[in-house]
Amino acid sequence: MRAIDDTTVRTGTSDGAQLGGRAARAGVPTIPLPRNSAQAAARTARSAKAVTAVPAAASTGVAALLRGPVRQARVLLSTPTAVYLQVAGDRTSSDVVGILTSDAVRLPLACFLFRPGNGRPLVALPPGAPAEVGGGRMVVGDLAVSAAAWWDPRPRLPGGRPALLPEGVRQLRNSLYGEGVPHSSFTLPGLPTGPGGPLAALRGAVRRADLEAALRTATRLIGSGPGLTPAGDDVMAGTIAGLVLLGHPAADRVAAGVCGLATGRTSDLSAALLRHAAAGRVSAEYGAVLRGLVGERPLAPAVDRLLDGGATSGRAMALGLCTAIDLVERTTRR
Repeated sequence: MRAIDDTTVRTGTSDGAQLGGRAARAGVPTIPLPRNSAQAAARTARSAKAVTAVPAAASTGVAALLRGPVRQARVLLSTPTAVYLQVAGDRTSSDVVGILTSDAVRLPLACFLFRPGNGRPLVALPPGAPAEVGGGRMVVGDLAVSAAAWWDPRPRLPGGRPALLPEGVRQLRNSLYGEGVPHSSFTLPGLPTGPGGPLAALRGAVRRADLEAALRTATRLIGSGPGLTPAGDDVMAGTIAGLVLLGHPAADRVAAGVCGLATGRTSDLSAALLRHAAAGRVSAEYGAVLRGLVGERPLAPAVDRLLDGGATSGRAMALGLCTAIDLVERTTRR
């Protein structure tokens, strides 16, 4: 599958035909889905009860699950703006996918409806409710979601180790920490503060460019903090994604270590997001900041959108990105 960015539209189901026609007339490339995927979707539609078919923009990070055979799933959790499904795998693994409204944070494991949450397009479902994923769509309750368009959650940056604009990095740090405020005073709700806390330990590891110490800090951060995804997890997700996308030579090793630590320490949703981060797949808001830091799009509005995401997730992801930038800079100097 060739690389695409978030402006490329792929179509191949009846739900996406009208959208694909508009895209073609606008000059946006359209790529038909494999014939067997469309046939599988049709079989699923015939076998399912009458459900409301809704088109969505799907992350290519879940393309294999959507296009693969129909698999049983269950509702992991449900909110007015998101339904997360746990898809059955083999005895030792499972995957998590989401159906989110258009005003939710654009996570790399989700399909996004073209409707905001205030219209309540998602019906609340109890944890454990049955669902299906595969054959071109996701079915849960009376809702069937099919991919009418695709977006790539891995931002395409120039070069193997892209050069970041120094002024942009300063702008990101000032927005996160506060202008003139020492980084040591930065805190996240629910995480221990002070010189013995995990954030202080992480800052110390960064100053020494000590990746082993950073991994030891991860044992204290994974699973710590409030939110659908604990704040400590978001810090580490932002860190390993930044290391991978910025080309740190030890990125894969650190990412594998963090994902290994997540097993049994945190929620299934958070562990899945860490696996996506290890592959360089991030939220659209995080990716927009990175593209702003290399001068490809305006930075200030991208930073604002990232920091506004969730109760703590946006700020924690931004802290992880700053941590990755510092580690890359110190490694390069050494």
